[in-house]
Amino acid sequence: MDETLADTDTATLRDRAVVVAEATSEQVRRIIDAAERIVHRVRPEPTETPALADPTDWRWLRRPALLGFFALAAIAVGGSFSNSPFKLEMPGTWPFGVPTANTAATDPGNETLLMLGLLLVYGGLVLLLRVWLQLAKALRNRPGVPIKHLTWVLALWLIPMLVAAPMFSRDVFSYAAQGEMVSHHINPYIYGPFTLGAGPYVNPVDALWGNTPAPYGPLFLMIDGFFASVTMHSATATVMALRLLELGAVALLAFCIPKLARSVGRDPGQAFTLAVLNPLVLITLVNSAHNDAMMAALLVAGITAARLKHPVWGIVLCALAAAVKAPAALGILYIAWDWLGPDVAIRRKLRPIALAGILSAGVLAVLTAVSGLGLGWVKNLATPGTVRSWAAPATAVGMAFTGFVHALGWMVDQASILSVTRSIGLLVAVGAGIWLLKESDRIGQLTALGLTLLLFVILGPVVQPWYLTWGLVLLAPVAEGRVRTAFIVLSVTAPFIGLPGGREMLVQLLHADPLVIAISLVALLVFVVAPLGRWTLLGRRDERVLASAGGLGA
Repeated sequence: MDETLADTDTATLRDRAVVVAEATSEQVRRIIDAAERIVHRVRPEPTETPALADPTDWRWLRRPALLGFFALAAIAVGGSFSNSPFKLEMPGTWPFGVPTANTAATDPGNETLLMLGLLLVYGGLVLLLRVWLQLAKALRNRPGVPIKHLTWVLALWLIPMLVAAPMFSRDVFSYAAQGEMVSHHINPYIYGPFTLGAGPYVNPVDALWGNTPAPYGPLFLMIDGFFASVTMHSATATVMALRLLELGAVALLAFCIPKLARSVGRDPGQAFTLAVLNPLVLITLVNSAHNDAMMAALLVAGITAARLKHPVWGIVLCALAAAVKAPAALGILYIAWDWLGPDVAIRRKLRPIALAGILSAGVLAVLTAVSGLGLGWVKNLATPGTVRSWAAPATAVGMAFTGFVHALGWMVDQASILSVTRSIGLLVAVGAGIWLLKESDRIGQLTALGLTLLLFVILGPVVQPWYLTWGLVLLAPVAEGRVRTAFIVLSVTAPFIGLPGGREMLVQLLHADPLVIAISLVALLVFVVAPLGRWTLLGRRDERVLASAGGLGA
């Protein structure tokens, strides 16, 4: 009897969920239809249908600007709930959105709130990617947008990422701990953050990096140590200062990218959209505050200076970038290679390469001497390889091969197999990089350098989403054809690499109340398929579609 009643209750709940879902979907459709009718009533159809929108009227940018802000605000709000899996749940790591000391250990978390946070973050990310892709298409078909308009879009989109706690990565807490070490004259190239003992700087650090020496250059660690001192050794204030540092780096990137695009004869607005408004930049470089923003910005600044006929300053800036993260040294090589212009014999390029090497070595030597930290960071460059991730092809092949031979009964050491597969990946990247350097006069300096950096990331021991920004920001001004396709694919898929919360959302969907499931799925559907507005028609190449849009005032 009890089983029959239970089955009846389950069926009733299921029927109720279906009815609610259908009713909700109908309400959403009616709201959208009503909104469209209001828009048409407020903006009457023109008596003459123009073939194209007014090329001097950029008011349509308001719609994607607000939609992008809404998407990023959804990510920020969803990630700020006190039981969010997207950020570190530890008291004192941020002014809000984290457990208090009294509730951290006892509050089990609200399942409905967890589901809402997951939907807001994933839905907001999908909406942001849709808006960004459509904006890039629109500006590709309608070039010439004033950069000041896109700068306002950037400023608006940055607000939610600056307010929310660091999400999707805990690396910034490791940076802060390393800065505290420097401020106390403890060398991060020799010791890990756990050397500091227990405390607000050490507690948030991922255990994987607790006893791991730093692989970062002396420039970054000097600034890092300065922040720890000037904030009076406040861990939270140091994290905030590091985020502002990366915000400044993104501002430098926004300043240089249009100049770099003009230097190669490309539309600066399109390059700005692809590089600076890129969701990967906003989420991983600004919100997560990775020092890759500083490296990428100085690298782009150096390449820009060189293309504007200031190769010495370009080399200095790229050396400063290498003093943050070593891969930026490739920029020095490319500037020297292109110093005498295209179609120059290789033997004539050796002298500029030697001069560039001496100049950059001098810059690094000065920074090393001033920091007093030594050259230990060079030895620590393999530190990120500690992570074993399926996202890195060279590592994935090694782990898959090890599992296969173990299944056959052959006991082999996984570390040894990984050393082989990772070495092969590195050799392939080096070989491809040499070929790209030799062909850079034909395929273009930015294309060759950007692809080389991407190859070293993809074929490296570990692939982190923020690593991809090294090459993407350089490819943005010249991305066409297959390069543009690869650029878009990486930019769209990379934010989901290692993104937490997927398992939690699946569990919630399987065990939550059917009514909650129905409402959640409808809400997610709104993020995925809701119309963005008539401005997206600018992304279509058929001018008849543009004409039928009636000027695209929306």
